[in-house]
Amino acid sequence: MHRTLISAAVLALAGLTAAPAFSAPAAPAARAVQATTQLPREVRPIHYDVALTPDAARSTFAGKVAITLDVLAPTASITLNAADLAFISATLASGAGGAPLQASTSIDAAAQTATFTFARPLAKGRYTLALDYTGVIGQQALGLFSLDYDSAAGNQRALYTQFENSDARRMIPSWDEPAYKASFTLQATVPAGQMAVSNMPVTSTSTLPDGRSLVKFGATPKMSTYLLFFGLGDFERVTAMADGTELGVITTRGNAAKAAFALDASKALLGEYNRYFGVRYPLPKLDNIAAPGRSQFFGAMENWGAIFTFEYAILLDPAISTQYDKQEIFATAAHEMAHQWFGNLVTMQWWDDLWLNEGFASWMEGRMTARLHPEWHTALGAVGARERAMARDAFATTHPVVQHVATVEQASQAFDDITYNKGASVIGMLEDYVGAQAWQNGVRAYMREHAYKNTVSDDLWRAIEKAARKPVMAIAHDFTLKPGVPLIRVDGPACKSGSSSTLVVLTQQEFSRDVPNKKPLRWRVPVTLQVAGSNQQVRALVSAGKATVSVPGCGPVIVNAGQNGYYRTLYAPQQFDALSASFASLAPIDQLGLLSDSWALGMAGMQPAAGFMGLANAATLAADPQVWGKIVRIFGTLHGHYAGDSSRQQRFDRFAVARLAPVFNQVGWNARAGENATVANLRAELIGTLSDLNDNATIAEARRRYAGAADDEQLNPPALRKTIMAVIAQHADAQTWDGMHRAAKAEKSPMIKDQLYHLLASAGNDALARRALALAMTDEPGVTNSAAMLAQVAQEHPDMAFDFALAHIDKVNQRVDATSRSRYLPRLASGSADPATIGKLNAYAGANFAAGSRRDADTAIAGIRDRIKTRAERLSEIDAWLSAR
Repeated sequence: MHRTLISAAVLALAGLTAAPAFSAPAAPAARAVQATTQLPREVRPIHYDVALTPDAARSTFAGKVAITLDVLAPTASITLNAADLAFISATLASGAGGAPLQASTSIDAAAQTATFTFARPLAKGRYTLALDYTGVIGQQALGLFSLDYDSAAGNQRALYTQFENSDARRMIPSWDEPAYKASFTLQATVPAGQMAVSNMPVTSTSTLPDGRSLVKFGATPKMSTYLLFFGLGDFERVTAMADGTELGVITTRGNAAKAAFALDASKALLGEYNRYFGVRYPLPKLDNIAAPGRSQFFGAMENWGAIFTFEYAILLDPAISTQYDKQEIFATAAHEMAHQWFGNLVTMQWWDDLWLNEGFASWMEGRMTARLHPEWHTALGAVGARERAMARDAFATTHPVVQHVATVEQASQAFDDITYNKGASVIGMLEDYVGAQAWQNGVRAYMREHAYKNTVSDDLWRAIEKAARKPVMAIAHDFTLKPGVPLIRVDGPACKSGSSSTLVVLTQQEFSRDVPNKKPLRWRVPVTLQVAGSNQQVRALVSAGKATVSVPGCGPVIVNAGQNGYYRTLYAPQQFDALSASFASLAPIDQLGLLSDSWALGMAGMQPAAGFMGLANAATLAADPQVWGKIVRIFGTLHGHYAGDSSRQQRFDRFAVARLAPVFNQVGWNARAGENATVANLRAELIGTLSDLNDNATIAEARRRYAGAADDEQLNPPALRKTIMAVIAQHADAQTWDGMHRAAKAEKSPMIKDQLYHLLASAGNDALARRALALAMTDEPGVTNSAAMLAQVAQEHPDMAFDFALAHIDKVNQRVDATSRSRYLPRLASGSADPATIGKLNAYAGANFAAGSRRDADTAIAGIRDRIKTRAERLSEIDAWLSAR
């Protein structure tokens, strides 16, 4: 699943405890034997034969399923997962023959299970459980759901499924856990003229007496329930062959032309993945299904052979798409296609090891983007992924990469920056430690050994360790079974007279934002060191908390050279000053690392907060655009920290605008022929941040271009259209807002329409933000846009958005994925710096969330407290630095 926003389901089984689960595999062999389950273990499914008849207009469906299963121990009942299903009949036939047994049915709605009880105990053996049932089609992205959208032919409705993590049970009564792998055949009775799509190709289509079509699909490989997919609508499909596989992109009618880039990306990626994994993609086809609308928690889902992706994350619209959009589309395709191996072919045993899916796919998306599009210079993006993970991991509310999951709700909350970005960062660090070829050899062996099976993390570590012939597992355990961020303190760099090396003392501590005096955990930390200006690197392992390393060359030493390590680096003041003086000559990726560490350490009070400002001041106009992008984003963050203190904020803004103006003058408003993709992205970032900083020149030029676009399209080219419109929306008055509102109502393209409603929620003006909140509670924006509008208002007005949501909680709950509410409300409040919001959020969480399901609320509260502390204790150092200038 791709976290364009971030995924998952959250509400349903808040109080349900699991059978014994293991968060830290101290005894890997035992863990592999006893699989976590929330269902009785006496029965195992082998094959599901599903017949589905959806009624989109009535938002209901009828289903029949014949489940081939093995009874492993005598039992008088069979319990499986079912949610919001009504059963008409249930019978059980024995493979040994005899009359079918009738079952009595009982439903446990809280546990989301159905139990079928028989008059006599069942003996061990093979049976077929036949169920006839009905269910509901929802409007949010879980289970079988509908999406309504405007088109040239009028309003349309399409159907899709979203089953991860535990929502297949809303369409098929099933053993809805990853370890219960089985094969599936699916047939659907659908309106004539509509396209039905699933994981496997269509094997036959026949016309029924009433004019409807009966569509049958081929049997799937053995797979987990959450990977099944069904879609239905007025679709069209573009295809291409690559490496013997038919690739397709399926869109709503009229949008196929926007799929060309995604299809080309899929062709390039499939060949690379076949080669990398050493196991060819095993299905005959691989579709990418583009759907209108959005979810607040995910952008795409890796269903085997039928990837589901929201349009904005996969279609390239020449009217509004930017260079950044293009890169995101490729990254989304790379992420979901990596899952076809890591996740689908080999699947984690239980949600404890979700990172095996998501961390690996996140790492692979970056690797493949850098490999197949080197002209985008995206390798530096790994630093950004690491920073997003550390921003979460530095609080006491964090969790290990491999985490204990006892309920479905906790599994849903596992889809976060630790699972994705820390997982990817740890993989990158370990690959660098063992070597790329050894790592690949280990991955290939892992794929071959565990194809169509389930694994735990140690299965991967054993394969890597065997291939690399290096002790990997102990390091991997440190970084995946322990929470938090190691900190490497650098002391005593000394180059003795006549020597050609520098001696460095490294001490391992821990980086924490909210427990500054905590006793540090211990990690075995692989480090890479390099004297600034040298091309010779030294690798060392800091274990037992300390190491002394000799580095070739004399001069300031960069620790974490190349930035592959997952740790913060704290330099002694003299060393930091020396690196600052050499900043312009450092490699761009090390400039990014130094900027990131100095900012984080400064805001945590572990080194002077003004250290970052000195580095930002040392950057030259020739610095890599991504280095400037980092500076731009942090300037935007500092501007936000000064909110509510206009005089101090204006003083900082004047400095920031003056610092960025020469960079923007160099980049310019208009793209130059042959310019690097990083320049195009920096241009958009600069315009957005200068607008945030209330730079009058930028705002005036954006308004001029927006107003004159009707007469001269070059004033508002597609590459800048969203950026310019964002400036207009942010600084809109009532008349401008009303004009954008009229445009949103009239727009027929779902992608552009969604963007316009998003912009309406971007206004800085309080009164217009309140109008956007009220608009979001109507049916006008569409049910999947409403939650996004509230979240966008919260970017600028977190307390307003959170208070509004609490005051309209019933309406808000209708517009949020039902199983995501314990994540959504805390995120609205997470940008606040008001102590009163902590009390409100605590009260809401206490009344509505189970004790084990408060992670997002507690994380949001920790962030609010940190923001309050930063404003009270750190900004004065920035003020002093500005005054000294």
